[in-house]
Amino acid sequence: MEDGYSLEKLKKEIGSDLVPSLADDISLVQMDTGTLGIAYVSMYNKAVDCFFKEEWTDCLSKCKALLDITWEYLYTGHWKDVHIVWRQAYTYVSYVKALAEFAVQCSNRCEDFHNVIRTCDMGLLMGAPALNNVLPKLASRIHKLHVSHMQKSDDFNENSDDALEISTLACESSVLISQCSANAVSVLHSSPSIEHFSTNFMVTNTPVIIKGCMDFWPALSTRHWSLNYFKQIAGYRLVPVEVGSKYTEDSWSQKLMTINEFIDLYVAKSDSSTNEPGYLAQHQLFDQITELKNDIIIPSYCGLGECDDVDINAWFGPKGTISPLHQDIKNNFLAQVVGRKYIRLYSTDYTSKLYPHSSHLLNNTSQVDVENPDLEKFPLFKDLPYLECVLSAGEMLYIPPMYWHYVRSLSTSFSVSFWWK
Repeated sequence: MEDGYSLEKLKKEIGSDLVPSLADDISLVQMDTGTLGIAYVSMYNKAVDCFFKEEWTDCLSKCKALLDITWEYLYTGHWKDVHIVWRQAYTYVSYVKALAEFAVQCSNRCEDFHNVIRTCDMGLLMGAPALNNVLPKLASRIHKLHVSHMQKSDDFNENSDDALEISTLACESSVLISQCSANAVSVLHSSPSIEHFSTNFMVTNTPVIIKGCMDFWPALSTRHWSLNYFKQIAGYRLVPVEVGSKYTEDSWSQKLMTINEFIDLYVAKSDSSTNEPGYLAQHQLFDQITELKNDIIIPSYCGLGECDDVDINAWFGPKGTISPLHQDIKNNFLAQVVGRKYIRLYSTDYTSKLYPHSSHLLNNTSQVDVENPDLEKFPLFKDLPYLECVLSAGEMLYIPPMYWHYVRSLSTSFSVSFWWK
């Protein structure tokens, strides 16, 4: 035992439901240990042994070495070809490491747990679901403890909400709405029955905006989303951020940063000419941060799909973020929670005239810059029929499978997409 910090204290601090009681609870025996190898499994078992002997520093050291080994396997070849057992192992080791790391900090009487949160999030981002999905719960619990400590020493930015409201109002929606009248997407002012939606929109592959269907979401009512709310709930959580104007450009990249850093660098200071746009895009944030998942509700229409799986992604960024004209293979509900977005849609009938990229990686994306097309290079794009809309907070847009769509944020914006087959 290091400095009197025991396993029982760890359970008391974090919660007994999030700390293993027996070595069998976190054993690799259920996994393909043959792929991991005898040496790897042996080192993991020694780390677990140190954990239950309350030798926190030794446990932490062994976990760091294991993660280094695992990392090499995760980045050998293409990600899709990585054996799932290595991702599962990354989750197991990250879990043990986070607990040992927390114990070391407490042994040193330090309440700064940002490194522990980072360990949890790296396990969530790089690993695979395992251990009854304990990592998201552990990360949330430790984040609360960390925020409580930080609030005692540092004030949060009290102007964050003002930044959100100002950028939401300072948008081009009034101009675009007048432009949209001739090609406007159909609008339903209340939620249709499931049968009506299926018959009139899903079966006919017709885009439609549904109003009033999100009013009961906590994110729009009892737990109204704002920048301060994001900082309070998830400010120290680690997320992947796209940096650059469009994912089709060579300068585009991705960076890992905390939500606090993302808000301060890219959202609250979105007018800064020194920054490239930053976009938290197409990220399964709600699997990572359960508190935010509790603020949204899966549309009942997703039950019309062939299976129960619904892919839920977050799209959070400042004014001016762009998703180039592209198509997705699944049904899509784009739910606008904060701010407004301009969206233009083209039927699949015009695919050949939208000039998809030839590369396999981008063959679902058009080469055409929708709002500034090069008609000499792409002459068939001229005068193609399209639909368009400005999607406002509280509205949900249905985008049929393979329907081409271009999206540009008109303000600070947070959207949630639900993809389903």
